[in-house]
Amino acid sequence: MSNASLADIRPVSLADQAADPDGFARDFGEAFQRYGFAIVRDHGIDDALIARAWDMTQALFALPEAQKREGFVPGGGGARGYTPFKTEIAKGASHVDLKEFWHIGRELPAGHRYGDVMAPNIWPDAPAGFRDTFIQLFAAFDRAGERLLSAIARYLDLSPDWFEPAVKDGNSVLRLLHYPPVTEDAPNVRAGAHEDINLITLLLGAEEAGLELLDRDGRWLPVKPPEGAMVVNVGDMLQRLTNHVLPSTTHRVVNPPVERRGHSRYSMPFFLHPAPDFVIKTLPGCITADRPNHYPEPITAHDYLHERLVEIGLVRK
Repeated sequence: MSNASLADIRPVSLADQAADPDGFARDFGEAFQRYGFAIVRDHGIDDALIARAWDMTQALFALPEAQKREGFVPGGGGARGYTPFKTEIAKGASHVDLKEFWHIGRELPAGHRYGDVMAPNIWPDAPAGFRDTFIQLFAAFDRAGERLLSAIARYLDLSPDWFEPAVKDGNSVLRLLHYPPVTEDAPNVRAGAHEDINLITLLLGAEEAGLELLDRDGRWLPVKPPEGAMVVNVGDMLQRLTNHVLPSTTHRVVNPPVERRGHSRYSMPFFLHPAPDFVIKTLPGCITADRPNHYPEPITAHDYLHERLVEIGLVRK
């Protein structure tokens, strides 16, 4: 592995957006266009809420396996609740990922028009206060994501509110992720090389070493954000929408050094999705003579998500 890192990506502060929205959009967008990744400080999510969420995440995964599996829905594609260890596999990988996770989606009122494609949440009985904490955290991620999408819209010369109708009541997912300690004979990655499906991913917990991205020249670059900062990356839906102007970069989570193999790794990615019926259609401003349209056929976000979940083994055809 290369010793290079992402030290040359200057973290951007979301606190600067209000005073200089164009400057923030430029800095954030340039990192996205170059790496498909950006590092965001001052993201606005309350530190006490995050600390409470970390405590509850660790307590959740410390529960007995049988108790966690009460939140598992066979045939549910992992959309909500618990997905057991060694279930998900990266597209084209030969080993399953060494992780377990719990998914929390958007709370919809009874009779909502997306109720048939966005499953209700599954709330565990323990730890106490889990539902309230993660409803709050989901909403906080949602707000931060909307601000970042506004910057992306500016960078693409769109109206700053262009994404608002696209993501209203969107099928976003908050994933609580646990990588248990690994053994010496374990495959060399906790999560195989993959790209995310959604528009953008907002990630907390990348301070613990392991996350790497595949740069243009084939080097794997460690992603090492400052303490408390958020790592944000482009998903395949945004890549498709922008005709690869903003690239969905391959990334992975590698095993820790020997001295850390007895420790668990936790992270909290928020996969920001558009509404199920949003049509992913290449933006005209991202089509040029040198960059012809890679995706002449539009597709709904729901249909695209289904295709990708089949590929990674969470949904059967």
